[in-house]
Amino acid sequence: MKNFIILTLILFTSCSLSAAVDVIVHPSNANAIDAGDIKKIFTGKAKSFADGSKALPITQADGNPATDEFNQNVLNKSSSQLKAYWSKLVFTGKGTPPEEAANDAEVVSLVSKNPNLIGFVSKGSADGSVKVVQSF
Repeated sequence: MKNFIILTLILFTSCSLSAAVDVIVHPSNANAIDAGDIKKIFTGKAKSFADGSKALPITQADGNPATDEFNQNVLNKSSSQLKAYWSKLVFTGKGTPPEEAANDAEVVSLVSKNPNLIGFVSKGSADGSVKVVQSF
């Protein structure tokens, strides 16, 4: 029993450490972006950065550990809650969900080429072609 508890704690700790995410933007984006700004952009409540430039969020597929971590820790919603949220906005014509990338590498590639994009990747996946603005 004691070994089971220790093994469970080790697994839980390693899972929670590996699921951290970095929010990234183009290196030319000089805006100060906090967690509240990120939440507003990814829920369609804000359409621009503080300097007035357009903010286009890009997300990753459901079931991706980075997506699950981002949804829970930044948006405070489960994947099903987020789907219901976007379905309501789409149905009422009040919004469209963020575009979706296949994985971390695609998010980094897209954000590095477009100063209006903001995305998230697994911690440590960002390279010098993008700027990390927040980590969760």
